[in-house]
Amino acid sequence: MSKPFNFENLFVYDLANNHQGDSEHARNIVSQVGRVNREGKVKGALKFQFRQLDSFIHPAYQGRSDHKYVKRFSETRLEMDAFAKLAGHVRAEGLLTMCTPFDEDSVDIICDMGLDIIKIASCSADDRPLLEKVARVNKPVVISTAGLRTDEIDWLVNFFETERTDFALMHCVALYPTPDDKLQLNQITAMRERYRGVTIGWSTHEDQNATAPVQIAYALGARMFERHVGLNTEKHKLNSYSSTPEQLEKWIAAFHAGRAMLGHEERPPTSPAERQTLVELKRGTYAKRDIAKGETISRQDVFFAMPVQDGQLISGQWRPGLVADKDYALNDALNSGLGGQGVSDDQLVYQIMLQVRGMLSKAQVHINEDSSIEISHHYGLRRFREFGAVIITCINRTYAKKLVIQLPRQKHPYHFHKLKEETFQLLDGDLEIVKEGQKIRMNLGDTFLVEPNQWHKFATLDGCIFEEVSTTAYANDSFYEDPAIANMPRDDRKTKVDNWLQYFRMKHAL
Repeated sequence: MSKPFNFENLFVYDLANNHQGDSEHARNIVSQVGRVNREGKVKGALKFQFRQLDSFIHPAYQGRSDHKYVKRFSETRLEMDAFAKLAGHVRAEGLLTMCTPFDEDSVDIICDMGLDIIKIASCSADDRPLLEKVARVNKPVVISTAGLRTDEIDWLVNFFETERTDFALMHCVALYPTPDDKLQLNQITAMRERYRGVTIGWSTHEDQNATAPVQIAYALGARMFERHVGLNTEKHKLNSYSSTPEQLEKWIAAFHAGRAMLGHEERPPTSPAERQTLVELKRGTYAKRDIAKGETISRQDVFFAMPVQDGQLISGQWRPGLVADKDYALNDALNSGLGGQGVSDDQLVYQIMLQVRGMLSKAQVHINEDSSIEISHHYGLRRFREFGAVIITCINRTYAKKLVIQLPRQKHPYHFHKLKEETFQLLDGDLEIVKEGQKIRMNLGDTFLVEPNQWHKFATLDGCIFEEVSTTAYANDSFYEDPAIANMPRDDRKTKVDNWLQYFRMKHAL
């Protein structure tokens, strides 16, 4: 597909056999689900199930009633022409069309009807002939995983990735209904961590009046949700694992409430109201004696107490060596402007190292304790957040391995190496490389070769970590396009941090 399908926050409403073979009843279900979906302001898909019963059921079992599912499928049979008309009604209600095929002929019918998404049921997730057929039709695919071992899910992910199919996974438990102690919601987290980059959802069969599970599932990372749907009428009674429109309304409302409670993944700035509350609980910095303008202030010259005055230096902004901006009398509040006095290079390095440590921790990238670290700042440490990178040398022999970390919106200028050949592999974040004027956007896991004497530069928007595997790295083998960098002694554009753990132990001891 030219553009990947966005599975994020898709709600799947499974009609299954709840249509009871009654076209008018099915139409009413679609109408009510469409209304709930619009009022709930979510992206929804109405899902059919297709079985070509004349071939799907063995001839010896045709018409028999002693097999539960043969009996049910036969009694609730709805012809494909009726489904085609129903699909038009689904679209008219503002819903995407989706279908679970249980045989290869049904896949062809899905394509003939132009349905949007294919769903693989858990019972078919190891049906290789069916999976091969689905992979060939170039439609987005959602796969339920009830009853599968981890190695079987591994196979599914590998298969659909190899086939370049746009797909998502659903955690699912095939108990109808599913008791609370069998929901296994932690599997959502496990799947997210194991299959990074794949949308993980949750296909549910729990008590249809329960709303906490959808909030827990969203908190654990589920970004797609499925429930069976239907209507209770005098003629047709709904099973206990399918939702009525009223239950759907409460379910979607619980999703919105849970999403609001969780907020966004990126940490937002503190709101003014929250900031004011915190300030009122903080301590301000006060003069412990008379202090003359221009005098260097030591820890013995101040004390900390609440409340904080307007425009006052708070205790967290205090550091020794500040210079008084005016005369202060005993008990006077020190001005907050003192906190803006020059930050030392040592403090800048510490801030950089903390951010890098956080990025490595988030990406679950670990380094050896004896690795060497240098902060590369081509236009000086004060412009590091604009130009530069942190380079961690893990190994440097006849072969070498480095980790290169760039903070958000950092650039690394054009340069080349005369001796070193290097290959980059993106481990986390986003990276754009320009080599000899050609711009390449890297995807996670991509590799990129830079041979000796090839000009290259790189940049990131949201920050990145990439691995550099190369021949031996030499200290004076980087040649820059900009004369201001090229003429600068190497030590002037590098700050060394020789031992990762020792650096932080030393800092925390201060």
